[in-house]
Amino acid sequence: MKTDTQIKQDVSAELAWEPSVTAARIGVEVKDGVVTLSGHVASFSEKWDAERATQRVAGVKALAVEIEVVLPGISQRNDGDIAEAAENVLAWTTYAPSECIKVMVEGGWVTLSGEVDWEYQRRAAVKGVRHLMGVTGLSNQITIKPKASQDNVKASIESALMRRSLANAENITVEVDGDRVTLNGTVFSWSERDLAANSAWSAAGVRNVVNNITILH
Repeated sequence: MKTDTQIKQDVSAELAWEPSVTAARIGVEVKDGVVTLSGHVASFSEKWDAERATQRVAGVKALAVEIEVVLPGISQRNDGDIAEAAENVLAWTTYAPSECIKVMVEGGWVTLSGEVDWEYQRRAAVKGVRHLMGVTGLSNQITIKPKASQDNVKASIESALMRRSLANAENITVEVDGDRVTLNGTVFSWSERDLAANSAWSAAGVRNVVNNITILH
């Protein structure tokens, strides 16, 4: 079991290892396995990458992000330019049906809305937009069209967990209520927790995943 000091050292090392992040601008604090990131970065994509780098570290139970995006002068753009760029990149993104997605920008913060068939399409839209110059934040309000039989969802998720060789799959329970899936249980790392959630999102018709899985510490 890692101490908070060990987790802090590992998170700091992982941030320094991540080439897209300037670790010197990010503060790290840890209490009872909960990591808090603070400081400022030059783009929303850097903030995103810092969060993902932290989640890769074993022993991290939860993450609070207090990082501020401070755009340098050359990266600042007006909302109209950002909205136009977002619409263009969505139109060129294979997995994101741009005709179903709406873009709104206010103060550099991009909000995506609309309705798609699959979770991977929601993620493709976010991935396409989050790296755009001038973006300071992103809200994904895209929803998924219900189309799956509830009877098949639970079995398909459980099969996916076993098929993907999740070490602690037998300790994860899956509850399905309409298009809502709730995961409970324990895993050994944040990456395993994410894998379980991704398996749930991959089931057709799932519109909401409540991930109550805890990380053993």
